[in-house]
Amino acid sequence: MTTTVRQPHIAPDLASRRPKAEKILRLLALSPRDTPWRVLEVGTGSGGIAHFLGTHPTIRCDVTSVDVVDLRMVKDGYTWQRVEGTALPFGDDAFDVVITNHVIEHVGEHADQLHHLHECRRVLAPDGRGYLAVPNRWGVMEPHFKLPFLSWLPHAWRSPYVRAMKKGEAYDCELLTQPGIEGLFAEAGLQARNVGVEALRAMLAIEGTRGIVRKCVAAVPDGVWRALSPLIPTLIYRFSR
Repeated sequence: MTTTVRQPHIAPDLASRRPKAEKILRLLALSPRDTPWRVLEVGTGSGGIAHFLGTHPTIRCDVTSVDVVDLRMVKDGYTWQRVEGTALPFGDDAFDVVITNHVIEHVGEHADQLHHLHECRRVLAPDGRGYLAVPNRWGVMEPHFKLPFLSWLPHAWRSPYVRAMKKGEAYDCELLTQPGIEGLFAEAGLQARNVGVEALRAMLAIEGTRGIVRKCVAAVPDGVWRALSPLIPTLIYRFSR
């Protein structure tokens, strides 16, 4: 059995990180308090989200961000540390908030994904809160390689498709379905709630509803979006111990 060499995938557009960070802040319901929020971001990427939280003008966050490779485009406002694999080099109950944003699909297969969540649970304080987002395997357009139906295919067909379309040498992500990620949460002993509809409403509030597509999206009732949640391109959860 060959081992897939997993390559880093980051969003290089820092401007796009700000509204996403604002969305995360809203979904986690962080508010000003006397002591800083101890925040861990797993998967720094460009550094945009860690920077936003660490330099927020009204909500104080003491942000630590970790990644297996340093691809940061902005480095101030937070502490950065390199890690190996899915292990987190921190003590139990060390953080009030854990953020894992489009990370779990990159850490490996089922056992690695489960260990990632076990580690998130271990370092999260008993009354802490977490945020997780992962692309839906049933999304039509695979977001990393920009190829339609790529993640729908059997594993053995994915890398040949990537090579045939000249998008790389191998498909190195493990996207999840809604039952798949919810099963992992349960195995890891985490309580999780799908907040995809709340995330949609938050983004519309942050970015506005100008344009016919946004107006149509805003007009769809929440109940319809919840019924469609297994097919929404990104699965988003708030979790706790």
